[in-house]
Amino acid sequence: MERLAKRRHYQAWLLAARPRTLPLACASILLGTGLAASVDAFNGAVLLLALLTAIALQVLSNLANDYGDAASGADDQSRIGPSRAVSSGLLTPQAMRAGMVITAIVAALLGLLLLVTAFGNQWGQIVTFLLLGAASLLAAVTYTVGLGGTPYGYRGLGDIAVFIFFGLLGVLGTYYLHTHQLSWLPLLPAAACGLLATAVLNVNNVRDIESDARNGKITLAVRLGRANAINYHWALLGIALLLTLIYLVALPVPLLGWSCLLVAKPLTDAARTLSHTRDGEMLTNMLKKTAISTLLYSVLLSIGLALF
Repeated sequence: MERLAKRRHYQAWLLAARPRTLPLACASILLGTGLAASVDAFNGAVLLLALLTAIALQVLSNLANDYGDAASGADDQSRIGPSRAVSSGLLTPQAMRAGMVITAIVAALLGLLLLVTAFGNQWGQIVTFLLLGAASLLAAVTYTVGLGGTPYGYRGLGDIAVFIFFGLLGVLGTYYLHTHQLSWLPLLPAAACGLLATAVLNVNNVRDIESDARNGKITLAVRLGRANAINYHWALLGIALLLTLIYLVALPVPLLGWSCLLVAKPLTDAARTLSHTRDGEMLTNMLKKTAISTLLYSVLLSIGLALF
């Protein structure tokens, strides 16, 4: 009986951590590393620690999302997506808060170790990245929890945060950790990665548009309305692929790097499904398809760049 209780407790934390979201958190790290490898700058320890830090931050965001949605009442019985641990009673709010604190400490320690590994005793760069890391921690928690006001995820600002942290900051920050320099050309794939990650969020928000509006969770999809949110989704995909094409031509990247454009097919298939169905299960599958395609985009482009 005790073993069964422990197993259920473990499964509850696994549900709250939402492991299916973790590969997407790694996409920007892999792409930034591939960009660095293309200029002969690669550090295996930096890659490993950056991946672990990104995963810890994503788990923190997921725990905070679970807690924040339950506290605000944004999760109800009509919710389409997977069950949440707090709102379903599997974990108490107190346990979730403790889990958030522990995960935040782990993310902070991993981030500090990453910076020392990347920069040694270059304290100016370490302090700069510490500030960026603090911003990442704050963004992860306040997406649905908020600090003294409405969480920014409930005000239609989640898309901007995803674009910055899963695109520009994630890719260019990783690139800088390896190379200790920046250039304008990596900005193109960084922005493309951010746009694709934002498209993943948009599928989620279009799927949940009715329940979110009913519960006061004003995502960008709710603000735009379903039809405009779908047009917005097509724009995200189109601009991301256009920026990638410009980058591939400008560098130029070998043929293997061009294989990242193969994700255009599953991305557009998912977008067409989003346009023509309201079925929750189908949209959840399209959410997974968009997320996997985004990860595959980063992996294929990274491999092409690393072998450049």
